[in-house]
Amino acid sequence: MATKVWRPQPLHITILEILEKKNSLTDVELLEMLRNTYGYKDISFNELNKTIMRMEITGLILVSSLTKGKRLIQLAKK
Repeated sequence: MATKVWRPQPLHITILEILEKKNSLTDVELLEMLRNTYGYKDISFNELNKTIMRMEITGLILVSSLTKGKRLIQLAKK
């Protein structure tokens, strides 16, 4: 049985930091950046989708469709 280890920083905070630096990214670019740069090696696309959905509902980010299966994620303007 695999045990879950708590991350040093919540995923949604890391996503906000990335979007503050980059302004906008596709979901695939964001996933790759999280895996390679920020050490979230075990993150799944499903987990990323759930986090993005929660962030969009709370008004932190804006998500728009680019093409089939590709979304643009932007930081919401305050």
